[in-house]
Amino acid sequence: MTRAKKATELSSDPLDAMLARLQLSGIRERLDSLLDEASRANLSTRETLILLCEREIARKDHRRIEMALKLAHFPAVKELASFDFEAQPSIDPKQIRDLAASRWIANGENVLLLGPPGVGKTHLSIALGREAILAGYTVQFTTATTLVAGLAKAHGERRLDEKLLALSKPKLLIVDELGYLPLEPDAAHLFFQLVSRRYETGAMLITSNRSVAEWGTVFADPVVATAILDRLLHHSHVLTIRGDSYRLRAKRKSGLVKPLAGDGPPVGSASLRPLPGESNLQPRS
Repeated sequence: MTRAKKATELSSDPLDAMLARLQLSGIRERLDSLLDEASRANLSTRETLILLCEREIARKDHRRIEMALKLAHFPAVKELASFDFEAQPSIDPKQIRDLAASRWIANGENVLLLGPPGVGKTHLSIALGREAILAGYTVQFTTATTLVAGLAKAHGERRLDEKLLALSKPKLLIVDELGYLPLEPDAAHLFFQLVSRRYETGAMLITSNRSVAEWGTVFADPVVATAILDRLLHHSHVLTIRGDSYRLRAKRKSGLVKPLAGDGPPVGSASLRPLPGESNLQPRS
């Protein structure tokens, strides 16, 4: 017996029973206060119905968003409003706002956020994921290491198709930290299968500390890397973030941490140019 049916049988108020049957819990739980609010505002019958419907929709949206955020498995709460664009002048805020509108997700496009550690790639990926949820899309967040380990485990248990099917369901799949550790050839092939499964049907957002020119090293196989990039870049937006790590910037200024030998020139230096195949934003081709 469903919860709504139980509530219908237990309720002696016909209106309460009908609201329960229709699963209008937002109206049902606050009916008296909503009617009092409408009365104080001298709302007409039509305006009162609009008020009731607005509150019901707001309640359902709130519950949907709460559930979607839990299912996304974000590692932290990050929002665009808290991102320090002034600290990363290589990022155009308008480009990020355009991506936050989530049209690229509806079109099954991809976003690649590239740059050294600590420049805000994960923050932006979570924030864009949250915006996608607010827009009504399903989202799943994972690290590249966790993703590949899950694919390998499923492959070993002969349920790779089942795993790939599950990973193809979210409208947006966020893969964080690709390239921090090189992948074994078998893992690279599994990742290729995932990209192929989602190609032109589900959007992906990938963060990486490696330029696309270095992905042959990441995947331990230039041929597989080329096949993956061919699909990811076909309909893509590639943002390359230049600059210092948020986490180390303050300590370097205080002299507690010295620049590493491999650190490049500061943001704005003439020597910092996009690598081949990269740009601040590449529109869908």
